[in-house]
Amino acid sequence: MKEHPRITIYGQVPSKSNNYKAGEHGFYKSAAVEKYEGQFFLQCGAYRNLNVEGFFELYIDVYYTSMRPDLDGMLKAVLDCLQQCRAIKNDNRCVKIVAQKFVDKYNPRIEFNINEI
Repeated sequence: MKEHPRITIYGQVPSKSNNYKAGEHGFYKSAAVEKYEGQFFLQCGAYRNLNVEGFFELYIDVYYTSMRPDLDGMLKAVLDCLQQCRAIKNDNRCVKIVAQKFVDKYNPRIEFNINEI
């Protein structure tokens, strides 16, 4: 098993289920999702271009501004961001997710690491 460093991405991760809209030519991302993806890319540091090809586990702590958002709603957004910054080749290689939800009213963020298996 290869453990990668734990990093922090600042900003409130949007729930993908609530931020995709049906349009004339299929689905499109909301401005909130696009903004978060850009912030994620700029902050992903050690994970950018890591290109994990094999199976991996994701350990993530999510700090929301309130208890209102669902924990599971952010998982697809984060996995897509990891794929976009080329931290992982494909999110279908994720075999385990350990996620915890916390509240930090003034500093929303995610803290995560990936372990290759």
